[in-house]
Amino acid sequence: MKTRLTFTLIMIIGFLFTNCKSKVDLVNDEFPEEKQEVIDTFVAIAQSIKDGDMDKLIAFHAYSPKFTEFKNGEPRNGSAANEAHERKVFGSVTEVVKFDAKDLKVAVYGDVANLTFHSDFQLKFGDDLVVVNDQITLLFVKTKDGWKMVHEHHSPLKK
Repeated sequence: MKTRLTFTLIMIIGFLFTNCKSKVDLVNDEFPEEKQEVIDTFVAIAQSIKDGDMDKLIAFHAYSPKFTEFKNGEPRNGSAANEAHERKVFGSVTEVVKFDAKDLKVAVYGDVANLTFHSDFQLKFGDDLVVVNDQITLLFVKTKDGWKMVHEHHSPLKK
């Protein structure tokens, strides 16, 4: 009888402890491991641009009907337009002189993260140097294949 009572109490206490876990606060929790994964993904994206590897760059996107992009003050576009633009522009870069992401901030919300920064890019297209100083937001979703971009927003940064 005493063994049965002890066993029952252990079961009840165990049940209470497993159900009293603190809940995840998606807004305030930092998610440091996921944050580092997103940063590592961004570094790999930058490296694919420096290497001129367009297929690798495109593989960091989760293209679907949900994918959106804003750039140059134009109306929103989707997957096909984004891929065509990325392949055309970054595929034409002959040299990445500078690829700095200033004031980089990553905010993780579970399986969703946004990465914001001010670009300081200097890209050569043949003899022409193009400087890109934008405010950029990249929205990522964690998939079975890692963090993938589902939205991009580029706006000119005022000096």
